[in-house]
Amino acid sequence: MADRMLEGRRIIVTGGASGMGAGLVRALPAMGARVVSLDLNADAGARVAGEAGATFLAVDVTDKASVDAATNQAVAALDGLDVLIHAAGIAPGAPAESIPPEQWLEAIAVNATGTFLVNQAVFPHLKDHGGAIINFASSAGIKGYPGKAAYAAAKGAVVAWVRSIASEWGRYNIRVNAIAPTIWTPMYDKTRSSMSTDQLAAHDAALKVAIPIGGKLGDIRRDLVPVVAFLASDGAHFMTGQIIPVDGGALMMR
Repeated sequence: MADRMLEGRRIIVTGGASGMGAGLVRALPAMGARVVSLDLNADAGARVAGEAGATFLAVDVTDKASVDAATNQAVAALDGLDVLIHAAGIAPGAPAESIPPEQWLEAIAVNATGTFLVNQAVFPHLKDHGGAIINFASSAGIKGYPGKAAYAAAKGAVVAWVRSIASEWGRYNIRVNAIAPTIWTPMYDKTRSSMSTDQLAAHDAALKVAIPIGGKLGDIRRDLVPVVAFLASDGAHFMTGQIIPVDGGALMMR
């Protein structure tokens, strides 16, 4: 990735306390960006942001008042806004026939409604001068995800939302794209640790077939950060409404 390719960019990152969001909060300041991290987990969020030279603000992405207040505070701290990277999300699981209504509602609230609320909140701050919104979709929203149907449904909503607002907001020079990442995170480490030896062997064998490049999940800094940085840069000024897999070829979009 190019050094300092985001020099001066004012960026909000949601979900910045853990996983891919935390990886982005850690990486983007070194590329010249000014970053405000938003997350519900204040302790971890503040720690990650402090280590990276970013600012942290607490937010509940399912609550409009919280989102609007945190967004306004973030924009004030940054003295404007150029890019939103909306990484906040959850992935609960259960067989489709026995998903509790509360799990369904939570998955929709955090993943779909959260995307809607945060995107709406940044719109007034981008309307006059343009900018970039980078949402997090998932292959689950394209292909489905057995065992995590509520999550898949929520991410399907994100995909449709991205394509809709890309069309609506293009006249304001706001480009809206989403990535569909298959990236190794601490949460994935926990998933692997819960598997038996046989399950893990079968899982890894399946990944070797499903992911043409490398045969396993990607690395945050090597594989995710450069793509997000490009989408946040001027180099992506003519790209909008795209769902971009970052997954070694597991999801080949058409």
